[in-house]
Amino acid sequence: MNNYAIIAAGSKQYVVAAGDIVRVETLGKEKGEEITFKPIALKNDGVLLTDKQALKDKNVTGTVVRNGRAKKIIVFKMKRRKDERKKRGHRQNFTEVRITGIS
Repeated sequence: MNNYAIIAAGSKQYVVAAGDIVRVETLGKEKGEEITFKPIALKNDGVLLTDKQALKDKNVTGTVVRNGRAKKIIVFKMKRRKDERKKRGHRQNFTEVRITGIS
């Protein structure tokens, strides 16, 4: 990975390069819409930029590929010898974004 950026989306951080598809938390955008992220760090031609002033005019752009829901996970809680059991399912919503450019 020669040139990459670290972006923050949905209280998580992702390492992305041009052409990557990233699954982030729901952004509220429709399929085909453009989205821009502010990078936290940027590596370009062997130079790593982390200074806020140097990153002020930099952007990471992407296109929404699809919105969906992840596979169901089962949350099971049990207290032994107490006849207490809870079983819940959860499906997390997501947005897939194709990174189109780092500038």
